[in-house]
Amino acid sequence: MRSTAEVLAHHLKCFAARDLDGILADYSVDALFLSVEGALRGPDAIRAVFEKVFSQFAKPGASVASKLRLVEGDYAHLVWSAETADISYELASDTFVIRNGSIQMQAFTAKVRPKH
Repeated sequence: MRSTAEVLAHHLKCFAARDLDGILADYSVDALFLSVEGALRGPDAIRAVFEKVFSQFAKPGASVASKLRLVEGDYAHLVWSAETADISYELASDTFVIRNGSIQMQAFTAKVRPKH
């Protein structure tokens, strides 16, 4: 079974490669994704989040800067910033609960500023 660090590493690798199927495979069938847009349950519901984000990061000039990565037992916390052609993620954070080799819960928040 994959450790918290291994699941997180795979998740970030798939994010960087915009591998939608790979990233969704990290979530449990009943995973909970929390954001300012509400709560989503399961990979099928979470798919739309990553389709939207990947469409932004697919444009030329996108970059991500990691500020902090903490892993403690079943928990992981990331702080980052990013730029896409249209959006500035001035400060973003993801908190994960990872159990039995998959993401059970992810909470995402960010200060997002449109560039245009």
